[in-house]
Amino acid sequence: MSARDAVFPADRHELYAAHSYSAAIRSGDLLFVSGQVGSRSDGSPEPDFESQVRLAFTNLEATLLAGGCGLDDIVDVTTFHTDPQNQFDTIMTVKSEVFPEEPYPNWTAIGVNWLAGFDFEIKVIARIPG
Repeated sequence: MSARDAVFPADRHELYAAHSYSAAIRSGDLLFVSGQVGSRSDGSPEPDFESQVRLAFTNLEATLLAGGCGLDDIVDVTTFHTDPQNQFDTIMTVKSEVFPEEPYPNWTAIGVNWLAGFDFEIKVIARIPG
């Protein structure tokens, strides 16, 4: 088995160290991105829900860029929501800004009852171009 090639964004937040995980793992031409949340640089959650979702996408994009790809290279998305019914409209608004046109990545949304103080988390698999 080959060694894991860990990827971290330049401004990595404290959650990676606090919980002993990598932001992403590069394997061949794929980048497997850990769940990204709307965390501030100190690891604390952004309190406003829409701002938390936007910050999660910002953190996601920083990790993708560190791994040599971008939002357009995403092929698989999984999101986790603490209150999907009430959060859906906000998430769809942000999602439509991030992915404004087809082809859209495939997407699985999962309702959960706990995200360590966060209300939204997004993890992806992306293909690294080139």
